[in-house]
Amino acid sequence: MQQLDGDAGGEQVVRTIGADHVALREQVLEELRRRIVDGEYREGERLTETRLADDFGVSRNPVREALRVVEAEGFVHILPRRGAVVATLDETAVRDLFAVRQQLETLAAGLAAERATPAGIASLRTLIDEANTATAAQDFDRVAELNSAFHRAVIEVSGNRWLHSISAAMYHHVHWVFRVGAAQRAPHSSEEHVRLVDAIEAGDAEAASTAARLHVEAAAKAALG
Repeated sequence: MQQLDGDAGGEQVVRTIGADHVALREQVLEELRRRIVDGEYREGERLTETRLADDFGVSRNPVREALRVVEAEGFVHILPRRGAVVATLDETAVRDLFAVRQQLETLAAGLAAERATPAGIASLRTLIDEANTATAAQDFDRVAELNSAFHRAVIEVSGNRWLHSISAAMYHHVHWVFRVGAAQRAPHSSEEHVRLVDAIEAGDAEAASTAARLHVEAAAKAALG
């Protein structure tokens, strides 16, 4: 539904009814997801609509809608008469995540080596530098965020829109898993990222795919202990 509002100059401006509500829902969703991923809401913790509405200073409606999304993404379970409970990163879920990552990221790396532009390479190296700075500052929330941003950027450089589409939700979970052990993993991850970008910049698809596979294997080993 649309409504016409007049501005100071007498011109009519189209305002979409409900647009503010949609924006609020997205803000609640982003913040709810962030708090789960960063560990502010811990695994197994109960999240009632009333509590979340109080936490965010909003009504229960955008909270209810955000909970539906994070349930579909696998971050919470909705239990009868209990409400939402933060999901647990059990071993099976983590193994499944890395199995998918290995297939997706090796493909993306090979394509990136074939299609990378100088601007794309520069963006990858910038993300590595920013992650190193955050590691030095021991800002591991930021390191985890930049880790996922780096892998999404490799997919952008690959130029494959299908990989981009199907990976979006996955990298929220990658962030979640990485954050748990970020302090120990960050320096090794950075070195592996550099090797991957070097192979992409060299245009060596086989070397890039291998670097991506070894990186995922190392990350899985660290996450699974």
